Amino acid sequence: MARVLVVHHTVSPPLDALLGAVVDGAARPELPDVEVVVRPALTCSAVDVLDADGYVLGTPANLGSMSGALKHFFDTIYYPCLAATQRRPWGLYVHGNNDVDGAVRDIGRIVTGLAWRRAATPVRVVGAPQQADLDACWELGATVAASLDG
Repeated sequence: MARVLVVHHTVSPPLDALLGAVVDGAARPELPDVEVVVRPALTCSAVDVLDADGYVLGTPANLGSMSGALKHFFDTIYYPCLAATQRRPWGLYVHGNNDVDGAVRDIGRIVTGLAWRRAATPVRVVGAPQQADLDACWELGATVAASLDG
């Protein structure tokens, strides 16, 4: 069974709504051979990453970058997972009140170093999530999960 690991830092109702949409998309009944595992960034370990086949990352944009929790996640897993997780698919959603570009850029640099393969365009949400944002997050989860099926 393939496994999608959703690593998130959910600190607000908007992020909780986006996380729910990602999980719903990844856990579609049409993909019975894909398991969805959800872990907060501060508790996610290298073992979780090594046991997964693909990743969805979620973070608020804080002070022009990703949250400290997601940065801590990357600091913890980077070298233990560097060689073993290359070419695995990943996706990203970021929520901010004003701007998310710095967070998307910084995460892109890290996953480039890990040699992960982008499965979908990052979902960028500024302000209150609209239905289109929730739909985009559902599609993000579904796309990463579908990239593992088969």
